[in-house]
Amino acid sequence: MNKDNKLQASLPKGFKDRWGDELDLKNKLVDTIKEVFTSYSFEQLETPEFEKSINIGSFLAEDESNPMSDVFSFTNEKESLTLRYDLSAPLARFCAENFRDLVFPYKRFAYGNVFRQEKADSARYRAFAQLDADIIGDANPSQADAEICNIIGESFKKIGLSKEQFTINVSNKKILQGLINELKIEEDIQYKVLKSIDKLDRLGVKGVEELLKQGRTDQSGAFTRGCELSDNQASEIISFLTLKGINDLKANLKNPLSSEGINDLEKLFEVLSYGSNQDSVKIDVTKIRGLSYYTGYLVETNLNFKVTNAKGKEINIGSVASGGRYDNLISRFKGADYKGTGMSIGIDRLLYAVNQLDQIKINKNRPVLVCILDKAFIKEYYQIVNELRANNIPSEIYLDQNKNLKKQLQYADRKKLDLAIICGENEFKDNTITIKNLKGVKGQNSQTIPKEKLIDEVKKLI
Repeated sequence: MNKDNKLQASLPKGFKDRWGDELDLKNKLVDTIKEVFTSYSFEQLETPEFEKSINIGSFLAEDESNPMSDVFSFTNEKESLTLRYDLSAPLARFCAENFRDLVFPYKRFAYGNVFRQEKADSARYRAFAQLDADIIGDANPSQADAEICNIIGESFKKIGLSKEQFTINVSNKKILQGLINELKIEEDIQYKVLKSIDKLDRLGVKGVEELLKQGRTDQSGAFTRGCELSDNQASEIISFLTLKGINDLKANLKNPLSSEGINDLEKLFEVLSYGSNQDSVKIDVTKIRGLSYYTGYLVETNLNFKVTNAKGKEINIGSVASGGRYDNLISRFKGADYKGTGMSIGIDRLLYAVNQLDQIKINKNRPVLVCILDKAFIKEYYQIVNELRANNIPSEIYLDQNKNLKKQLQYADRKKLDLAIICGENEFKDNTITIKNLKGVKGQNSQTIPKEKLIDEVKKLI
């Protein structure tokens, strides 16, 4: 291949490689949250990245003429397949397919990448990791929904955030749905109205009002057609978004469906009062959730600290843990009718934010480097590294016998390793080993010990 035909090494927009300290932090977040889920007796489930398009549905679509525009779909010789856009739709299919073998209420958690065709930016990706917890089957709705709130609160505290650094916002879809019915908004645009309101955090009140009416032109000049509500309908909805707390909602909304949703929230907070996370949970009726399958309780978790993009500009990172109640998602399948509630933590978005805090520390044992000073003792060097590994001490042997000690120590320094084992002819003759503490004070960071004390001394230093 000549120079002009060489490939450009780059990722498509919306995708990201992760490695080094960032990946270590991501793994810590995931492992810690999984421990919380397990402590609540949730069982892990793994489902494939692909589902049949007809089964996964099109709950994200904003383009009415192309309902699969927001997902990655492919057609093979027999059927249409879609990369999962969340972990809830695959869960619904799994429960419908395996309901005879499951114990209900079925409490499951799942971790994996999901895929969406959406505009990408520094904190929004087209492939990103989610960590979900869901409760499927007959259960007291208030207890199940409260458990979802509690598991969010516990997870965020366990990863190292203080309760002041996040807020778990809850609402109930019935409250707004009751108002929409009262305003006689046509059924075929109701979902579009909900999607417009769901953009409040990004577009502000003015932007949402434009989407509720004739439409909005964004900064690029692209026009999004609005819901074409009347001025009175749009005004009533905008006023609704300013309501705060149970008493405010009761005083302003009297229709039966809204009252039912308000009552659901009261019962939710009663159960939350029995635990330790109630102070982190707030009512926010502006939290609507864009996915159409939610039927009642809604939750969105927001961070209360500054997050910036690569250019240092403060950005609205959005929700980092969200979900709600979906009582009809599984009933789409034959012979299955199970209620569900759950939430999803956006691991990559959460990682992007907490990585800027430099608050969550990673306790990582860096490998010990066994240096090669003399080719004649290569067998002995391998005996040392094998002994370290047999005692669960991460270690590596330098893989180039021709490099001098200086080059080997430079390698250790670049990898931020803690210790180096340095043995030459004298050490092997005397049955000793020299350990160099690469983080220690120069001139005082080496010690020569009897070979049999190797493991004990290394464990003291790592």
